[in-house]
Amino acid sequence: MRYILPLLLLPALGLAAGVSRADELLVTNGTIYTMDPAHPTVEAVVVSADRIAFAGDLAAAREQAGERARLLDLGGKTLIPGFIESHGHLMALGYSLAELNLTHAQSYAEIVDMVRAAASHMRPGEWIIGNGWHQDKWSQPPEKIVKGFQTHEPLSAASPRNPVLLNHASGHAIQVNAMAMKLAGITRDTGVTGGEVIRADDGEATGILTENAMQLVQDVLPARTPESNRKALARALGELARNGITSFEDAGASRADIETYRALIAGGPPSVRLWVMLAGWEPDLIEEWLARGPEIDHDPNLLTIRAIKLIADGALGSRGAWMLEPYSDRPGHYGSPLIPMQRVLDMSRKALSRGFQMCVHAIGDRTNREVLDQFETAFGGRHSDARFRIEHAQHLDHEDIPRFGQLGVIASMQGIHLSSDRPWAIDRLGMARIEEGTYVWRKLLDAGAIIANGTDVPVEPVNPIASFYALVTRKTLAGTPEGGYEPSQKLTRAEALRAYTRDAAYAAFEEDIKGSIEPGKLADFTVLSGDLMTVPEDQLLALRVERTIVGGRTVFDRAHQDGEHGVR
Repeated sequence: MRYILPLLLLPALGLAAGVSRADELLVTNGTIYTMDPAHPTVEAVVVSADRIAFAGDLAAAREQAGERARLLDLGGKTLIPGFIESHGHLMALGYSLAELNLTHAQSYAEIVDMVRAAASHMRPGEWIIGNGWHQDKWSQPPEKIVKGFQTHEPLSAASPRNPVLLNHASGHAIQVNAMAMKLAGITRDTGVTGGEVIRADDGEATGILTENAMQLVQDVLPARTPESNRKALARALGELARNGITSFEDAGASRADIETYRALIAGGPPSVRLWVMLAGWEPDLIEEWLARGPEIDHDPNLLTIRAIKLIADGALGSRGAWMLEPYSDRPGHYGSPLIPMQRVLDMSRKALSRGFQMCVHAIGDRTNREVLDQFETAFGGRHSDARFRIEHAQHLDHEDIPRFGQLGVIASMQGIHLSSDRPWAIDRLGMARIEEGTYVWRKLLDAGAIIANGTDVPVEPVNPIASFYALVTRKTLAGTPEGGYEPSQKLTRAEALRAYTRDAAYAAFEEDIKGSIEPGKLADFTVLSGDLMTVPEDQLLALRVERTIVGGRTVFDRAHQDGEHGVR
């Protein structure tokens, strides 16, 4: 298996001279799903430059394309509109690919062993970074547990000369060792607002930091550089191309991130289209963009900056999500907001006046209610066409479910979170709350809401097929339980694909140019090894991305290193 991006990213993060595109391309001999309600399937597609010129029957397509058009023979494979990742973290993905991957660790002891191995070949003082641990997924609990988490002592013993920072899978907690705490100046008296330094009964820090407390250690990490950012972006782009992602909605980009993206585009057309939410935790950046207004790239649609991202609460895994009732497995604890709700209202009003979308992270039912309240106030109590979004919308009170459709608020959700979280979420919330409002995709759709799907990468792998599978089966990736969790909330395969294409484009005000295979739209396609609409459920996860096409250019081809192989 080889993919193109590593070749494309030297010396500039653009397309290499060896990858060309003919003016006319005829695509046929496979199953083609358009996501156009008027013509759900077609026999052939004609591409002219970077746009779709025709989608329909083969005879008419041949006449449209002409004799000199190149042919992309699908060989019986399936063509769909390119996957749109509606919520991910692009630079975090790139950096995570060069760090310890803790996602599949089955115990804390296994993670400690991984850190010990890494420390054995590093110079003293170098940081060891890891990502993806989740205490509720371990098959064997740690020897010592405080407030549901492991403690630092084994980690500190394994790496006495190297500071260690291990990111929780949710992104809302970290585990650090003694040396990292020393560098960060964490003592018995250290406290924070909007986060927690978890302590044992004797008052000593356990090495677990949640929400705003994480910044204590993050502030002493080595600074990122333009070169390290460039390399991280190169890794991320390769991963997106391999997974059939043609557009990426970046959920919180900093000033440095945006500069890196501009450098990418200056080097040539990139392998993915970028739609950016500005990082609300950089107030100077937000004020600057509010003064200048959105940057909407209509043609060639490579970089659009038109949204603002705020984080209103934490995650369920770290018990930071703000709940209406206490956590079932931590009595008296409700989680907490990370920002004042007045800030959500003030920013919403500013965004409306300047043409920006608001995208607010809200996981707990209390947070979702509060954010919906602020949006409703900003909208004047009416439905709005501003397409404000709640990112995640995981746990909802039944009274708030209809409000998404009533207010025109988009539920930007990640199906894969159900597969990963549901086995242990029951302990956090109890069955009544789970059944009423947890990952309630069907209830939201039936109430008139728009759902955009994604993965929250690198919280989860950026695999669209896995997230699609979660939406239609409500099972873990191991295929359990039989029938799925709360099966009444499953989506149909057509609905799930729409959430990854047409509705994902709608969530970005881009449904006129992408999200379906229709004349005039961008020629962004994903070719799959089989038919995701008809293969048996137990074969869905075996589907592979065979080819990724952006603007008529092949940017990933599983069979060949050269992007133009298979097209003649």
